[in-house]
Amino acid sequence: MKAHVWVMPKRTVLDPQGQTIQHALSSLGYAQISDVRQGKFFVLNLDGWSRDEAQQQLERISKEVLANPVIEEYRFEIVE
Repeated sequence: MKAHVWVMPKRTVLDPQGQTIQHALSSLGYAQISDVRQGKFFVLNLDGWSRDEAQQQLERISKEVLANPVIEEYRFEIVE
């Protein structure tokens, strides 16, 4: 079993890296792109947990390790 975890800055938090990427894209001729948000993507291999236990553990791991809940939001999905 695997889990995919996405971590992104909250919409209310400035994203200077995303802004830099958006400006670079604009200068390369991609002016149609008006906003870029840059985040993190994790793939976790899960062994030995039931699906319910994996859900609980992923919630905890995402909140306590992978994301800073003050400025970031996260979501995850379990894939087979």
